[in-house]
Amino acid sequence: MRRHTATLAYLGMATGVVALGFSAIFVRWANAPGPVTGLYRMAIATLVLTPVLFRPGAWRGLFLSPGLRWAVLGGIFLSLDLALWNTAIGLTSAATATLFANTAPLWVALAGRWIFGERLTGKFWLGLATTLAGAAAVLGVAYTQHVNLGWGDILAWIAGLFYAGYYICTERGRISLGSLDYVWAAGAAATLTLLGISAVMGFSLTDYPPQTWLAFAGMALISQALGYVAISYALGHFSASFVAPTMVGQPVLTAILAIPLLREHLTLGQWFGGAAVLTGILLIHRSHLVPPSRT
Repeated sequence: MRRHTATLAYLGMATGVVALGFSAIFVRWANAPGPVTGLYRMAIATLVLTPVLFRPGAWRGLFLSPGLRWAVLGGIFLSLDLALWNTAIGLTSAATATLFANTAPLWVALAGRWIFGERLTGKFWLGLATTLAGAAAVLGVAYTQHVNLGWGDILAWIAGLFYAGYYICTERGRISLGSLDYVWAAGAAATLTLLGISAVMGFSLTDYPPQTWLAFAGMALISQALGYVAISYALGHFSASFVAPTMVGQPVLTAILAIPLLREHLTLGQWFGGAAVLTGILLIHRSHLVPPSRT
């Protein structure tokens, strides 16, 4: 892989961490049903990205691509992840929900090893363990106060499984689809899925205050359009097992942002946990795991 391409892929991962770090903050500010919050996040982002399909040959290339089925499946997984995660944030702390949802790298790594036959080194597994342990430490006081998992925690864990499915589908779909095309197709599938979920559950799609609509727009433009396009680009050049652990930096950033924005606080142990997350990510990136080159 060319140095320039690798640099852009690393930049994509960093951008994804920052953009997704705001997700839980926007969800709290929206204060709307989880499926509805996810619906507007996906619908607005997909609408914003629609002009990319009007370039010459884009529609034909998208609908004839074998990556389209991966994008649709990835969109369904992402919609279920968002519906459960957005709901979980209303039932537990923003950092807790984000942490449990970000167990996805473990499931991605296990799938990579046992299903796709990836060769993951001992340093990789050490880095992943350090990263997840550090993320657990970031949970800190909230975890010790809720030793018995509540519904919010359980929903966030399940969301992590669907989030892992999205990573795997994106890695496969990006072999034949560009990042913008993939995110648009996955977003369209997720929008339709979340619309159906919201309708079945009888949630209102209107009558929300201005703050909620601004939060919807923030999620769509920053967390989804910017964040997921950046991650999708990285997954076009690095394997899901390589990218997913890096995204565990997200709960650390969320916890830090929650201090001024949600008036939550971090203990000394949580700060050390954040440092452990960064150490684990560094170990993973030095683990001799060779990320496959994509389109």
